Amino acid sequence: MASCSSYRKYEIRKRDPDPKRCALLVIDMQNYFASMANPILSNVNATIDLCRHASMPVIFTRHSHRNRDDHSMLAEWWSGDLILDGTPDAQLMAALHRKPGEDMVVEKNTYSAFRKSGLEEKLVEMGIKEVIVTGVMTNLCCETNAREAFVRGFRVFFSTDATATSDEELHDATLKNMAYGFAYLLDSHTLKQALTH
Repeated sequence: MASCSSYRKYEIRKRDPDPKRCALLVIDMQNYFASMANPILSNVNATIDLCRHASMPVIFTRHSHRNRDDHSMLAEWWSGDLILDGTPDAQLMAALHRKPGEDMVVEKNTYSAFRKSGLEEKLVEMGIKEVIVTGVMTNLCCETNAREAFVRGFRVFFSTDATATSDEELHDATLKNMAYGFAYLLDSHTLKQALTH
């Protein structure tokens, strides 16, 4: 796959997550995004399972809008195509390895899960210093949350195989940006090695 070689030149920093102070962020794995999310679902679930086994908190985000006026800039940008709360599209995918009632779900109505959600405060309260970013879309919500975490002082790990977007070029562009300035890259295989050695 072309993307592997193209971001490698920027991937000069290597590090493993510290399970004692790391949380997994599973971004917007919702029915609305099923066409992008289904191909990575097994990698996302494998990552969830690895993190649970290492006693790391697993935090899901869910993007939706209460109504068509609750959109900031998104309605303008996406020509009114919004995920409305209460619809099947807004629900997290049933096949996710999620523990309803146990796992935290952060509700958001813009790309960032840190905006007016209490997520940062919750992570600090839990003693979290690092996050692993997975989910969809690589170049929108995943990249935004990785950048937001980084500027708030969290060490960021970004999954190359448990994130996806609408096309390979956009996915690849984010991986280059992440490796260059924001995050350590990993995939489900390297995460398994890191957490089981």
